[in-house]
Amino acid sequence: MTDSETAPVQPTPFHDLDAYVDLPRGSGLVLSPDGSRLVTAQQTLDPKRQRWVTALWEVDPTGERPARRLTRSAKGETGAAFLPDGDLLFTSARPDPSAEDDDDEKALLWRLPASGGEAYVVGSRPGGVGGVQVARETPTVLVTSDTFPSSTDEESEAAKRKARKEAKVSAILHDSSPVRFWDADLGPDLPRLYAGVLGDDGASGDRLSLRDLTPRPGKALLEGAQSVSPDGRTVATTWGLGEPGGLRWALALVDVETAELRLVVDDEEHEIFQPVFSPDGRSIALVTESRSTPDTAPETRLAVLDLETERVRDLNGDWDHWPTGLAWTPDSSALVVTADEDGRAPVFRCEVATGAFTRLTSDDFAYSDVQVSPDGRTVYAMRTSYAEPARPVRLDATTPDQASTPLRGPAEPPALPGTLVDVEATATDGTRVRSWLCLPEGASATSPAPLLLWIHGGPLGSWNAWSWRWNPWLAVAQGYAVLLPDPALSTGYGQDFVARGWGAWGAAPYTDLMAATDAAEARDDVDETRTAAMGGSFGGYMANWVAGHTDRFDAVVTHASLWALDQFGPTTDAPWYWKREMTEQMALDNSPHRWVDEIVSPMLVIHGDKDYRVPIGEALRLWSELAERAETADGSMPHRLLYFPDENHWVLTPGHAKVWYQTVLAFLAQHVLGEEWETPELLA
Repeated sequence: MTDSETAPVQPTPFHDLDAYVDLPRGSGLVLSPDGSRLVTAQQTLDPKRQRWVTALWEVDPTGERPARRLTRSAKGETGAAFLPDGDLLFTSARPDPSAEDDDDEKALLWRLPASGGEAYVVGSRPGGVGGVQVARETPTVLVTSDTFPSSTDEESEAAKRKARKEAKVSAILHDSSPVRFWDADLGPDLPRLYAGVLGDDGASGDRLSLRDLTPRPGKALLEGAQSVSPDGRTVATTWGLGEPGGLRWALALVDVETAELRLVVDDEEHEIFQPVFSPDGRSIALVTESRSTPDTAPETRLAVLDLETERVRDLNGDWDHWPTGLAWTPDSSALVVTADEDGRAPVFRCEVATGAFTRLTSDDFAYSDVQVSPDGRTVYAMRTSYAEPARPVRLDATTPDQASTPLRGPAEPPALPGTLVDVEATATDGTRVRSWLCLPEGASATSPAPLLLWIHGGPLGSWNAWSWRWNPWLAVAQGYAVLLPDPALSTGYGQDFVARGWGAWGAAPYTDLMAATDAAEARDDVDETRTAAMGGSFGGYMANWVAGHTDRFDAVVTHASLWALDQFGPTTDAPWYWKREMTEQMALDNSPHRWVDEIVSPMLVIHGDKDYRVPIGEALRLWSELAERAETADGSMPHRLLYFPDENHWVLTPGHAKVWYQTVLAFLAQHVLGEEWETPELLA
């Protein structure tokens, strides 16, 4: 090969959408009580290629044996949790072979013996079961189940469901807020907690007798997280307390025997999340979040509740991170947590007695689902980045700044059509702004790649973990360089970095994005003359703001986006949350719709009608106002609207995911690459 010749790009799964949706998708990790087995979940396409189905796989913690598939059904399996004897519990809507009439697609609780054999049903509720938790020392099992407020027992619950189904009634009468959550209508059935004790002999036919622990919870468990005490006697749960227009989150303890509930942490200035009992049963680890105001961003901190004194002790100190994914060491002396940091999410160890933090990982990955071995020497987790999807790994529980060791999971990471590099910029106020840049193979000074600016949602988040819904490598495979910046409001850069954008979405977040774009365009392997911007949710808001404030982009794609903030706040599923930041003046100053007359870039507007977080009215108003200004006499205009009548904030079905990418790439090809518009086949 001569110097003038270029090696052909090798095809990857990202060069073909069918191959892409065929890729298996891993998530979650649980460790058996004896430390000998890890279980993770993997999604694959069903035979009709219409939906993804989840199966459970066993992973060898030593990394020697290949992963082994444990479950297989058309309905899929989720919610894995180990019993103390090593048997595995999971939930699935697959039919119960022991039932005479089982045509109801509700999730059942199944038990898979550690000794081998077939799984069998051990628990059920008319509204299905989920949220499985198991005590550390006893076979006490906790589940959640949606239940009608007036139901007093399983029979009355089943009768109400049957009556509504036969009458074809779906109406809901509300007497409190909220009425929606993400993509779900709330009510008339709402979550309750149920607990029971399974026999330890593993005999098929052993059924869980479920006690109702929360007979009248109202909407207190809508965003609940629970933990069972090691002895199985107590449940710690987040508990939503009503306030004008919404909820705030406290911590309650529930006695499993008597169902007595009492609040133990109720702080009007802070909300409580992620309770986890310590192995010795004396403490509960917590995440506290300060209540935001129009002028003050929330702050998330690690804390411990002493159950004897019922006092909460802050552990964060001057550790300027937001903790997630809490796990105790077996001796209850330390917590292993994850937290966003500089475009990654390392694993940290916190000594409970002193509040001293040690970073355990120093690589470029984001970690989740942390599990600690019974001897306290090893940590297992799922790791990911924009270089690879989630996969199980192992690391030492005390060694600082190490690289994790991949285990033999259900699937190996796919080959990528390019490389991932760090890009740094300096904002107008002198702040460092960093990004990931995904570069296609062959990008160079003589063949620079067109640039796509991708803006993340949240807004409190970071581009640090692989996304199947917003995957840059599909665009990279088409020759684009994709920039993934973390502007003001992003997590992982300290509290001050979040505060820079709080209540001023159109200020530092926007100028940070432009600074990041400038830095990427300064590279000789990026073509600054061919560019586009796109984002979803808050990223869609920023895409709308960008469209109204600069003409530098050849095209703008806005998905599930906020357009008119005065309209958005009261109509979203959590208006009380946004009201804390979004005053009337803030909405006026930062609403993209006020700059609609300045928009010159062609826009692709995408929205799902079942989106309750950002209601469809945002897209309809944006589309109407664009059309009013751009539509010609023959009805044509440069903008397009991709509408999904039965999708929500995300686009979840395989067919719609393909159509989404086909439309986005066709729109970009037309306006960035100068190609003829080509309507996706199934939309033509």
